[in-house]
Amino acid sequence: MQTCSLWVILFSWATLTVGALPPVCDLLQALWRDRDQCLHELRKEWKNNSENEPPISGCPRLWDNTICWPFSSVGQTVKVECPKFFQMLTGKNGSVFRNCTQDGWSEPFVRIDTACGYDVNDSTDDKKHFYLLKLKVVYTVGYSISLVMLLIALGILVAFRKLHCTRNYIHMHLFVSFILRALSNFIKDAELFSNDVARCYHTVGCKTIMVFFQYCILSNYSWLLVEGLYLHTLLVISFFSEKKVLQYFIIFGWGFPAVFVIPWAITRHFMENNGCWDINANPSIWWIIRGPVIVSILVNFILFVNILRILMKKLKTPEMRGNDMSHYKRLAKSTLLLIPLFGIHYIVFAFTFCLEDTSSPTMEIQVFFELALGSFQGLVVAVLYCFLNGEVQLEIQRKWRQRHLNNWFWMRPSMSSSFSNGTSGLTQMTKTSPSEQGRGTAWKASVI
Repeated sequence: MQTCSLWVILFSWATLTVGALPPVCDLLQALWRDRDQCLHELRKEWKNNSENEPPISGCPRLWDNTICWPFSSVGQTVKVECPKFFQMLTGKNGSVFRNCTQDGWSEPFVRIDTACGYDVNDSTDDKKHFYLLKLKVVYTVGYSISLVMLLIALGILVAFRKLHCTRNYIHMHLFVSFILRALSNFIKDAELFSNDVARCYHTVGCKTIMVFFQYCILSNYSWLLVEGLYLHTLLVISFFSEKKVLQYFIIFGWGFPAVFVIPWAITRHFMENNGCWDINANPSIWWIIRGPVIVSILVNFILFVNILRILMKKLKTPEMRGNDMSHYKRLAKSTLLLIPLFGIHYIVFAFTFCLEDTSSPTMEIQVFFELALGSFQGLVVAVLYCFLNGEVQLEIQRKWRQRHLNNWFWMRPSMSSSFSNGTSGLTQMTKTSPSEQGRGTAWKASVI
C-alpha cells in the first residue's frame, strides 16, 4: 500500500470520525519511524556485507512500504507482526509470513489487510471519501459565489456616501467577516488537501493557518450576534448614542474571538500538539472554540424570539397609527428574513457534536448542513442586506439617472454651438432689451 493513498484514506476517516481514530500525522509518523529504522538497519547490513568476503547469502532486509522484513537464510520462514500504525488504526494485532527462497522473497502467506484487520473489500470508507470530495466541491462553489457577491456588496456600501450609517457599517463588518471566513477556508483546504504530507513534519505554518481559520469562524459568529444585538437594541431602547454603540460592537466583534482563539492555541500547543491541529480528538479542548459558537447561536435565538414577540405586540396595539403600522410590518418581514443572518438554523444541530457515534447519519447531515449549505450563507446575506435593500436600489438608480443626465448635458454645448453658428447673422441684426438679456443670463445659469 502506497503511503500517499494510505494518507488519503486515513484523512477521510478522521474527518468523519473525529475522536474515533488517532490523528493522521501520528499514524504516518509511526509508519515513517518504522521505515527509517528499517533503512538504517539495511545500510548497516550492506556495510557488513561489503567488508566480508565472500558476501553472506540469503534474502536481504526488505522494506515493502508497510513492513520491514529482516535478513533471512534460504529456506527460512519469517514471521512478522503487523506494523504499529496498523495496530493504531484497527486496534487489532496479527502476523504476516514470508518464505526466503533461492529466487528471493516470496509473496506474503497471509495478506496484510486480512492479517491486520483491514477489509480491503469494504467500500464504506471509499464511499465516505467520495462523499467528502463531493462535499468539498459543493462548499468550494458556495464560498466562491458568496465571496464574489460579498465583495460587490461591500464595494456598493463603501462607494455610496448616502448609505453610510450605523446599520450599514455593521453590515460592512459582517460582510468582511464572511469574506475572511471564505478566504480562510480556501487557504486551509489548500494546505490540508494537498498531496504533500510533509505538513506532519513542518507544521508551524499549518498550525498558524488553523489558528487564523478558527479566528475567522468565531469572528463570523460574533458579527452575526452583533446584528441581532443591534436590531434588538433598536426595538427596546428609544434613544442611544449610535456612535458609541458602533465602537463597542467593533471591539466586541473583532476582539471577542481572540479571547478564545489564543487560549485554544496555547492549550493545543501544550496538551494536544498533534499534526496540523485539524483533528480535534480532545473534546475538552475543542469546547474552547465550540463553546462560544454554541453560546452565540443560543443568544441570537433568544434575541430572535424576543424581537418577534416585541413586533407582534406592537402590531396588535389598538392605537397603532398607519405609518407606524407599516413601519413595524416591514420590520416583522425583515426579521423573518433574518433567520439565515442570525444563524438560527444552526440551533437544530447545536448539540449534535456531543454525540459519541460521530459516524451516524445525523452527523453526516450536520456536516452537509454546516459545510455545504453554510457556504452559501454569505450569498444570502449579501442579497438580503444589499441587493434587495430598498435604500441601496434607490441610490443606485439615482446615481444611474444622474450619470445619464450629466452625459446629456455634456452633449448640449455642441448642439447649442451648431445652432448659434446657423443663426449668428440674425443675432447680430437683432437688438435685445436689458431685461431680456437678464432673463437669458438667468436661464443659462440655471442650466449650468
